[in-house]
Amino acid sequence: MTAGIEFRQVTKRYGDAKSPLVVKGIDLVVPKGTLTTILGPSGCGKTTSLRMIAGLDVASSGQIFIDGQDVTALGAAERNVSMVFQSYALFPHMSVIGNVGYGLSVSGLGRDETRRRARAAMELVGLSGYDDRSPSELSGGQQQRVAVARALVLEPSVMLFDEPLSNLDARLRRSMREEIRALQQRLKLTVAYVTHDQAEALAVSDQIVVMNAGLIAQAGSPRELYEHPNSEFVAGFMGEALLFAGIAQADGTVRLGPLQVPTRQPMRPGSVKVAVRPEAWTVVQSGTGGLEGRLSKTAYLGGFQELTVDTEIGEIFVVSPDVGRAWAPGLALGLRLEGRGVSVVAAV
Repeated sequence: MTAGIEFRQVTKRYGDAKSPLVVKGIDLVVPKGTLTTILGPSGCGKTTSLRMIAGLDVASSGQIFIDGQDVTALGAAERNVSMVFQSYALFPHMSVIGNVGYGLSVSGLGRDETRRRARAAMELVGLSGYDDRSPSELSGGQQQRVAVARALVLEPSVMLFDEPLSNLDARLRRSMREEIRALQQRLKLTVAYVTHDQAEALAVSDQIVVMNAGLIAQAGSPRELYEHPNSEFVAGFMGEALLFAGIAQADGTVRLGPLQVPTRQPMRPGSVKVAVRPEAWTVVQSGTGGLEGRLSKTAYLGGFQELTVDTEIGEIFVVSPDVGRAWAPGLALGLRLEGRGVSVVAAV
């Protein structure tokens, strides 16, 4: 696929040549017309990478391409890129239509054409009829829509989102991420999207890039990263996988305590580390052949039950859909693994 955004060995440091690198020579491709989420913990370099795409930060070395054009040396105003900030950055003294049309008006476009295009962008995000409202009269979700419309109206080659939903409550976050994704797909926008929220990344992305300490730890589809993490870091960051010591066997299975689980990739026999996600465990009756354990903690979360179980291989965190059962600390139970949600992430 054609690259909408491409990094070639891009680095970034703030300060002189002795300052540490924040981004350490990464290669990255965002295919044109797709949404790539850059995910990682605080300080991993994800926002710096986004700012380098926008031209707000200058790469220390390497090259950045947008739609095949080398934009490394171009300033922010010379790149056909729009950015939606975490804070929305709306002008409080301007109306909604004034905010949306601001970029067009400062570029010299006529008043009538500016208003026509601003209204078209507002219609795309469900803000028709809000022309004369001020930002202070809008909800958080509506302010977010204004910020998106202001970015869309410039008809950019690339749209960038920096933690766009972090100021919204959980329900509104879910609906807004669905709207952003639907808009991206409908308009075939090239989008780079930064977040620290794994669920958000899984929900909106064609591709997820997980960063750690200025490097790309793994890139791939949401399913690939969740089901086939290539390292302990990615397994732990994409969800709540716990790591256990296991033994890879010649028959292609891994022994985890008394359990044998199939693996998706061939490996040499020997000691390995196995990542197991909470939903991979099935709770069974004690004494029926599973991994024996005793319930130490439980939490009811409405649609599912969180269980902490003490076993011979260590403490295990389990998510069970069985919310009707009376779970009580001290309960003896068994645990089984069916294979899904289990990944071998390292040989020891």
